Amino acid sequence: MASYGGARRVFTGCRTLLAAAKSSTATTTIPKPTPTTVTPKKNNKQIKKSTTQGAKVEKIKKIRSPVVSGISKPSPISPALGLFLGGVSEYPRTDAVKKIWDYIKLHQLQNPTNKKEIICDEKLKTIFDGKDKVGFLEIAKLLAPHFVKST
Repeated sequence: MASYGGARRVFTGCRTLLAAAKSSTATTTIPKPTPTTVTPKKNNKQIKKSTTQGAKVEKIKKIRSPVVSGISKPSPISPALGLFLGGVSEYPRTDAVKKIWDYIKLHQLQNPTNKKEIICDEKLKTIFDGKDKVGFLEIAKLLAPHFVKST
C-alpha cells in the first residue's frame, strides 16, 4: 500500500504541472502582425545610422589571417616543375595542378574522343616522365616526385 501512495503523489504532481502548462499556453495568444506593424529590414548602413543618442555600436569582427597548411602551403619544387611554372622555387601543390590544367585547356591537349586522356606536348613531357599520354587521374601521382618533402 505504501508504494501506491507514493505513485499517487508522483502522478498527482505530474497532473498539476501539466495543468499549469496547459492553462498558461491556452491563455497566451500570439498577435498576428498587421501590415502597419511590419517594418522593412534594415541593411548594415541603416543600422549604423540609426543608433540611439549618438552612441556608435559596432561589432568588431576578429580578422583572422588565413592559415596556410597542407597542400595549399608553398613547398619546394623540382627545377623541371619550376621552369614549367615560370621559374619559381616554391609553389603550392593546389596552384600547380590548376596551372597545369590551365595549360592543358589553353593548348587543347585533352583527347577529343576520351576526355580522361591528356596528350602531352614537349613541355608536359618534361613534367610527366616523358609519357606521350597521361590519364587525368595520374596527374597528381606524376607530380608527387616534383614536390620535395621538407622535414
